[in-house]
Amino acid sequence: MGASSEAIAAGPGPIDPGVRIGHVHLKVADLQRALDFYCRVLGFDLIQRMGNQAAFISAGGYHHHIGLNTWESGGGSRPPSGTTGLYHVAILYPTRAALADALRRLTAAGIKLTGASDHGVSEAVYLDDPDGNGVELYWDRSEGEWPRDAAGNLSMFTKALDLRDLLREPASAR
Repeated sequence: MGASSEAIAAGPGPIDPGVRIGHVHLKVADLQRALDFYCRVLGFDLIQRMGNQAAFISAGGYHHHIGLNTWESGGGSRPPSGTTGLYHVAILYPTRAALADALRRLTAAGIKLTGASDHGVSEAVYLDDPDGNGVELYWDRSEGEWPRDAAGNLSMFTKALDLRDLLREPASAR
């Protein structure tokens, strides 16, 4: 049973501003295929593997940013268009150079993009993982660069991202 908009508005107050999305857990048809994509192509580290059923991957040694499992989906097919579910998982890169590095990795692996956008607050490339899950790779501009209207409200937009310009970004210093 869903909450009414009045009940939501009268709630106990806003969420703590320190809350973050800790991880996403994806159902996949083939664990090794998913690991090849997320670890070999995108560069995540394998933290723990549970046979052919589940794996936990991370950037920078965190316990896991992405969980992958075949518990209810082993050998399954992509969800059909027009159904509910995950639209995409967004992976935030710390710099534009790091995003450019990710784009180079995708290009080298022959991964086709489904989109590339400048949103004013961020630049993003979009693709699908091997199971059809949407993936957004992006970096945020500093808050001082975010587009705002005359009243100071955030004014995001979607424009085509110049991928050639992004690829001119020097390799990131890790």
